[in-house]
Amino acid sequence: MELANLWIFFVPPIAGSVIGYFTNDIAIKMLFRPYKPIYIGKRKLPFTPGLIPSNQERLAKKVSDTIMGSLLTPTELQKLAQRLLQIERVESGILWLLQLGLEQIQSDKEQKTVKVVAHILQDLFSQSLPRLLKVLSRKEDFLEAQLNQIFDQILLDFQLTEAQARQLADWILGLIIPPDVMRRILINFLTDRNIQIIDEGFREKTSGTYWVVANLFGVRNSLIRLRSFCIDEPEITNTRLKELIFSLEVRNRLRDWLQNLSLQNLPVATVRQLRKTTREAVIDYVQNRGSDFIQNLGDSLEWENFAAILLKRLRSSEVVNSSLQVVSQELALILDRYLERDLEKLVAEMIPILSIDQVIIDRVMATSPQDLELAIQGIVKSELQAIVNLGGILGFIVGLMQTGTLLFR
Repeated sequence: MELANLWIFFVPPIAGSVIGYFTNDIAIKMLFRPYKPIYIGKRKLPFTPGLIPSNQERLAKKVSDTIMGSLLTPTELQKLAQRLLQIERVESGILWLLQLGLEQIQSDKEQKTVKVVAHILQDLFSQSLPRLLKVLSRKEDFLEAQLNQIFDQILLDFQLTEAQARQLADWILGLIIPPDVMRRILINFLTDRNIQIIDEGFREKTSGTYWVVANLFGVRNSLIRLRSFCIDEPEITNTRLKELIFSLEVRNRLRDWLQNLSLQNLPVATVRQLRKTTREAVIDYVQNRGSDFIQNLGDSLEWENFAAILLKRLRSSEVVNSSLQVVSQELALILDRYLERDLEKLVAEMIPILSIDQVIIDRVMATSPQDLELAIQGIVKSELQAIVNLGGILGFIVGLMQTGTLLFR
């Protein structure tokens, strides 16, 4: 065999491997490229764009059906939700939200929270509370226990101190019944009819020496002269009454009487009746005028200032900060019981709302062919290269077979 003819035996394997390698490489690239259709005149070249770009919509639908049919089934979504909504995670999420809300309140510079809380408090106090009071006041035992407790623990044991009794006595003698007021009361009391009644009663009901004085002299003229003196000499009368009050120690007597004034000194039956009448008077006032009183009081209060003070106290309250953990635990337990009962129903209702299949389709359709090629090659790059290499190997084997056939001939 001549050396010049040896190329006939070496060319088939080499050519077969080259053709097989580059044919597979071109076929794989034609899956993605060209990215856009190519036109010659008005005719579009076949196999343009590539297989995947030209069928990207069907690919997206197929991917969506595959994921929703085998991966994100309602059962799998329910299991996923159960793992995500474990009570520890839910508790941590609720605690984070509560802390975030507290921080938001603390950093509220526009006082929005204060205004909201003020409106809520005003509505509760001025609107809701009067209506609730009207409903509760129809009960027979309305405020009975509370009023009895207030009467027994406060009013029954209430007694003025020495300083309070002194101030009250000074207030009574200085503002309520000063000497001039006492003089006017005395003038109004000493009418002709009252003087006549006093004189007749003094004459009829006295005996002994007093009877002689009453019948010989009487008290009529004395009382008339006293009334005339009070009318004609007001300043002198006021001075004499003031001296009389000082001489008789009326201020000290009134102070001692006020200091010793206590419901415990009254008979038991009187105290019980007083407690009953007090309770009835309070209930009657609440039933008839309590709603209007509360509503008017609520309208007159500065609720924004009150809400600001309340929120400021809540911000710095250690009780609030320490109770966030407890509140989050309780809310997490409530949510866990609810989800345990209705999670399957919620997942079934959420799937159409979320439209996961459409989201998948939109995402695939929004991905450019270049990015899609990079993504697929990033996943199966070694497998695609193995296919190219396999094409070269198969071409080489076919070339060897052809060489063997030539040798056999």
